[in-house]
Amino acid sequence: MAAVSFNQVEKSFGKFKIIHGISFDIADGEFVVMVGPSGCGKSTLLRMLAGLEEITAGEIAIDGRVVNEVDSKDRDIAMVFQSYALYPHMTVGENLGFSLRLRNADRKLVNERVANAARILDLDTMLERFPRELSGGQRQRVAMGRAIVRDPKVFLFDEPLSNLDAKLRVAMRAEIKALHQRLKTTTVYVTHDQIEAMTLADRIVVMHDGIVEQIGTPLALFDRPGNLFVAQFIGSPSMNVLQGTLRKEGDANHVEAEGHAWPAPRLSAATDGQVVHYGVRPTDIEICAAADGVPAQVIVVEPTGAETELLLQVGQSKMIVVTHGRTSAQPQDRVGLRIDPGKVHLFDQSPGAVRIG
Repeated sequence: MAAVSFNQVEKSFGKFKIIHGISFDIADGEFVVMVGPSGCGKSTLLRMLAGLEEITAGEIAIDGRVVNEVDSKDRDIAMVFQSYALYPHMTVGENLGFSLRLRNADRKLVNERVANAARILDLDTMLERFPRELSGGQRQRVAMGRAIVRDPKVFLFDEPLSNLDAKLRVAMRAEIKALHQRLKTTTVYVTHDQIEAMTLADRIVVMHDGIVEQIGTPLALFDRPGNLFVAQFIGSPSMNVLQGTLRKEGDANHVEAEGHAWPAPRLSAATDGQVVHYGVRPTDIEICAAADGVPAQVIVVEPTGAETELLLQVGQSKMIVVTHGRTSAQPQDRVGLRIDPGKVHLFDQSPGAVRIG
């Protein structure tokens, strides 16, 4: 196992810079997920860590050793790709042990590590099968097993679940998390799926346009997003955001938006009359009678069983509310929205839309 360090790392393709001086550390044994929309630079950063892309500037260190000029094969890392990249003419057992055989490792060592990886991933009965005889989830387990066999200092995962169906993704997430808890190997995982990030990570690195927007535990990012981008990217469904004007009136602050007064927290950093982004998560809004809250009209009702998702019209804006259990609300109904000021997030009007308070 080993710690990983990024120090002012940059990457350019010609005159086009896609990574802008990123710095952060990953502790020994930590599971860190880099998440962000397509094109944010997360896979490029992972490939630089793996030695598959050259570093334009800055340093990357593994276990205290700067690896900028170290070949990929000498970095003691193992990578699991989105595509399984299995050799179709080899059995599962042969695929698992291929990297060790390539190094002319002792046959006994190869057999021991293959058997250990197969036991960990429940592949014991499949060692004689070929990849074509496996399901997508089984193939991904073989790809993970091939990484385990190498016994690396760092595991790298590049969107490994993207090719799987929804049910299988959930199952594989659990397997990857259980694998990390068992092996305690430093793991860097890249995904665009924030649900994967929330469920897997010890810490999440949120990236956007080649920079790091925020780093923190999943719940810290969910509860206190540092800016509007993180607020809307982390959480599903996405946070509702309105633009309005803050009014400070004694103990009852509110934000004027869409022709209504929305409850707001008391924040010393905010000023009366300040234009703000008003954010509230769909799960933090309570449906009540129209006269008892901010009035809204129901547009769509989407029952999912344990929860019901409502799409609402408030003035010129649309909002999503998630309620636990069933609801009697129907399209075109008038309802009220009740919001706890303590659950409200305010962001300023700066280019980065930074959190207030």
